[in-house]
Amino acid sequence: MTEFTQRPGAVGDPVQHYGNPLGEQRALLSGDAIVDLSDRGIIRLSGPDRLTWLDSLTSQSIAGLAPGVSAETLLLSPNGRIEHVMRVVDDGETAWLLVDGDETEALAAWLDRMRFMLRVEVAVDTDYTTIGAFAPHPEVAAAPNGVALEWVDPWREVVTGGHQYSTSAEHPGAEWTYREIVVPKDADLSSFPAAGQLALEAVRIAAWRPRLATEVDDRSIPHELDWLRSAVHLNKGCYRGQETIAKVHNLGHPPRRLVMLHLDGSEGVLPGVGSEVLLGETVVGQVTSSALHYELGPVALAVVKRSVDPAADLVVRGDVDVAAAQETIVPTDAGAEASIPRLPRLGAVTRPR
Repeated sequence: MTEFTQRPGAVGDPVQHYGNPLGEQRALLSGDAIVDLSDRGIIRLSGPDRLTWLDSLTSQSIAGLAPGVSAETLLLSPNGRIEHVMRVVDDGETAWLLVDGDETEALAAWLDRMRFMLRVEVAVDTDYTTIGAFAPHPEVAAAPNGVALEWVDPWREVVTGGHQYSTSAEHPGAEWTYREIVVPKDADLSSFPAAGQLALEAVRIAAWRPRLATEVDDRSIPHELDWLRSAVHLNKGCYRGQETIAKVHNLGHPPRRLVMLHLDGSEGVLPGVGSEVLLGETVVGQVTSSALHYELGPVALAVVKRSVDPAADLVVRGDVDVAAAQETIVPTDAGAEASIPRLPRLGAVTRPR
């Protein structure tokens, strides 16, 4: 139980809403409200080798991360599947990893096993928690080593060394000013208006922003979710899963792709996570997250087969089937960026033109 759960109208722990989810979205995006993220975890990395060591293990180039600068990086399997996502901010003494709560202990244990003889210490933090916001709040941000711990989401633009598959002229992430702020667990936040996690989820979906806890399954690779945009550096040194990153990006295509679905709201039904997405009678994907957006109405993110025609009308199966129109995030031709000339077959005769 937190201070947020004691507020009038609070529903859930962590709080999902305070009685007005649509109004809370507006307050959140305007920068007026904050969101309780106490269900998420924090891992601290200390020691002089912390950044070069983490750089060698994960997808983003963070060896030279300056104090106060934010980054996002992925821990991949040897086959390039997404295993963990880390939101990183360093204060010059400690690297703070903000992670989804379910992965905190497992990720910390794995990192601890990988230290070997390097000067790195790994610890799960229990003194601090995080809040989400769309405006800076330096007055409450923790700064144990003199640098405010505010992670600013890089999703707003393509990071150096990254790549965007979306061809949208106006990417909805361009207006995404989201940040996560580390605060002491006993911080007095009662003067700040609050929004529930349903509000954050709705605006996240509208920004096409993937999240480990929702969009990722045991087959997910970053290309399918357009995550090279913010969490992968294509020109950095070797790391686990790099071969898959390079092969799919340069020579192949991701087998699935992320889409946003605009859902028919006439029945007042919002499909649940995991609901099957149908093209005709064929299952072509599943819903990963859904919400009622204050402007767009009922929307969802879904992962579908790459071959699905972007213009095709889909149906989401549930107690009541819901018609869905696609908005392309990852196009069908994503990948295969390398321009490799075709070589003539052995023994083939070539003629001058």
